[in-house]
Amino acid sequence: MRIHIVSVCVRIITDWAYLTHTGNPLRGRFGCCLTLFKLYPPCFQFIYGCEQQFYIACYVYILHIFDRCIDLCYDKGNFGKEDILMAYYKYNAVPSGTPRAVISQVQNAVVGKSDIIEQIMMAILAKGHILVEDIPGTGKTTMALAFSHAMGLKANRVQFTPDVLPADLTGFTIYQKETGQFVYQPGSVMCNLLLADEINRTSPKTQSALLEVMEERHVTVDGTTRNVGNPFIVIATQNPTGSAGTQLLPESQLDRFMICVKMGYPTVEEEVDILKRNQFGRADTRAERVFSADKLLETQENVSEIYVHDVIYSYIARLAKATREQEMAALGLSPRGTIALTAMAKASAYLSGREYVIPDDVKAVFPAVAAHRILLSTKAKVGHILVQDLIWQILDHTPAPTISSK
Repeated sequence: MRIHIVSVCVRIITDWAYLTHTGNPLRGRFGCCLTLFKLYPPCFQFIYGCEQQFYIACYVYILHIFDRCIDLCYDKGNFGKEDILMAYYKYNAVPSGTPRAVISQVQNAVVGKSDIIEQIMMAILAKGHILVEDIPGTGKTTMALAFSHAMGLKANRVQFTPDVLPADLTGFTIYQKETGQFVYQPGSVMCNLLLADEINRTSPKTQSALLEVMEERHVTVDGTTRNVGNPFIVIATQNPTGSAGTQLLPESQLDRFMICVKMGYPTVEEEVDILKRNQFGRADTRAERVFSADKLLETQENVSEIYVHDVIYSYIARLAKATREQEMAALGLSPRGTIALTAMAKASAYLSGREYVIPDDVKAVFPAVAAHRILLSTKAKVGHILVQDLIWQILDHTPAPTISSK
């Protein structure tokens, strides 16, 4: 319910800034807010059905946030539309140095897609790599860049094309005449966060160069092994198979991505919001740094210590077994996929504020973990069965353990 209230606040504040910017006289801070209440009755339909006491509480909460945002803008002397909106974001922000703060900053840059943003954050906390798949222009790169800005990590970006070489990723040695020695020139993977843009547009040889670094966190060049940054995360984007100039990623490389998510088209309301925000520059630059590499390492250790009961382990194993025994699946979850599912469930529990995993955590992350690992059989393809349909069928037919309070 608080999310809906916040959405209404943003709309009120944005429109107030527009009225101010166009010369509408400000009849007191609360007066203008009350005027906007009358202008937007549809925004408050979700409140009308609630108890009167709750309605009043929501009303006061929105007025309080609105008044506080105006104070922030008075202090700076800025009353532009974007100034009001950013003042709201800063006032309503989650405390810095937490995964929720990172999510909040990414949401400042990416309209909607809250579930996708949370899943990517979970994969990062679980020390995994992320594959974002969808058609061009849906915000894949914007989201990846927003995460790099919000976490304050050393980030490199590679735009994959057919002429990108493995040495561009891993690095190479070059002879220096002055010293008479071969000197290593670091590649793009020498960072904390690697954005591999349109990874399926490059050659299989270059794609395979990522295999060792994604699994082992080091590269070997000319017989010398070098460690990459710690932490090390790969956020790769790819266009759907069949798009011009794309090549299938091998199953061995797909399996190294902890999750695969799809952005999807925005709703009409979200697209309107995108158009409004686009007037104020690049979206990804709205994500401010609220995290650090050291803090991420500490949080990752905390996530790894989340408790998992034996019945949860059994539930995860039964889900994996069900994917392998499905007649519509030619390939099911590998043991690496089962480990990824457990790690993601821990991260889900951590973001929910719990120190233990429940079945709902496993159910919530199972589609993202399994979607790119399940290979449909010929029978399934002929029957036009989708991987997502198969995943939900497996979840429905695999009984989850019950939790009882003592």
